[in-house]
Amino acid sequence: MSERVMPGRADGLISLGAADALWVDLTAGSAVPTASGALTCFPARARAGYVLLGGRVVATVRADSGRWSVVEAEIRRAAAELNAIRMDRRDLVRIGPFRGASRPECDERTPLRWRRRIAGERGEPFGPERTARREAGRPYHLAGIDWRQILVERTSTGTQRSWWLPRAVVRLLDTAEHAEKQWVQAARTRPASTAVTEPPSHPRQAPDADGRQTTSPQGPTASLRPYGKELEGRLYSQLSREPGTSRRVAGWACAVCRTAPATVLDHCHEHGYVRAPLCQSCNTQERPDHLYGNDIRVANHYTRLFHTDTHDWLRHWHRCPGCRARTTLPLPHLAAWTAHTACRSLRPTHPAPRGRKPCGLLRVSWTGSQNAPRSCLLTVTVDRCPSGEHRVLARVPYREAAERFRVWLAETAPAVAAAAGPDRLDGLPAQFRPVIADTSGEDQALF
Repeated sequence: MSERVMPGRADGLISLGAADALWVDLTAGSAVPTASGALTCFPARARAGYVLLGGRVVATVRADSGRWSVVEAEIRRAAAELNAIRMDRRDLVRIGPFRGASRPECDERTPLRWRRRIAGERGEPFGPERTARREAGRPYHLAGIDWRQILVERTSTGTQRSWWLPRAVVRLLDTAEHAEKQWVQAARTRPASTAVTEPPSHPRQAPDADGRQTTSPQGPTASLRPYGKELEGRLYSQLSREPGTSRRVAGWACAVCRTAPATVLDHCHEHGYVRAPLCQSCNTQERPDHLYGNDIRVANHYTRLFHTDTHDWLRHWHRCPGCRARTTLPLPHLAAWTAHTACRSLRPTHPAPRGRKPCGLLRVSWTGSQNAPRSCLLTVTVDRCPSGEHRVLARVPYREAAERFRVWLAETAPAVAAAAGPDRLDGLPAQFRPVIADTSGEDQALF
């Protein structure tokens, strides 16, 4: 039986059991499902001086009797921040598994390691997460979030599995992991007498008009610096081998959403230049659902890339000197834009219970490469047409697609278009660099 919540105490402290009940009660209507036992069950770390609730670090206090407590106001703040988050269950981010990806290393400074915990739960029958869950008698949570209710598992070609979470939850868990790392590092430097009594820094997030999360100066990204042009013109193949690059990337906020800590260094695989540091959510957002060498399925998330957040992504892609000088996009992005935007009016529709529905699934493939534009041809097709009547929608030569994009860019993002062109960069290589193999994810070599 859970403990009864007794607010209004003189010291503002409540027991962990009461805080568990309060957390569940306050977040009952949240878009993000929460779990019971957020402060008392694995992997809560109350005895380490803190617990994670959403994207917030809440300090725990140990009384003279040895009993652990938390400040009730902190639980209410964490619940209010979580309730303010809006989640689109259709906007999913793949979190694994990725072929060829190395096993995440254990790092005691970031005990959450939520991706590693999910991988252990889904793929390792006798992993530490399943062992802990069996010992506790209930599934474990992640920062007080019941992730199993929103995890989507997909199976393709009969055997390949993939795991997906809503983008809002991925960003929230990344924020929690970063905040925990900051808390642990700060606890090592502060006096032992105040290590578990001082309130930690925490995010104060609220959704803006388009559903993004904005973080106040007190949040975990407050210590992160915004990305300028520090790495502009650098080659990824050289920079990735320099010692300390990962630590340097972790010091920036994501260059696209600017609300989450950067975790990866995004680069153009067509020209080899670094674009900017991104968070894991934004880095996966630009990638397609399926990429098979020269074939892309154009999914709904391209609406955000080419409509909702167009300026942010165009500016980001043109951080590559090669793309900026050519006033174009890498071939896979240009192909996706051609199918999603330039050929949108060609996509047929079929009768549906509530009006008409777009036909089948949109796919675009190409022959040749951007290095031989005369022979490169983009083919836009429809898969899984209900009536079986629609196949090829358009065949667009590469040069025509690039010219259409230049016109559209000038109309959609004039500032980005004004900064592009061959006269804007004197040091552009005479020969385009070959596509760089990417080992960070499955079937993503061209992105």
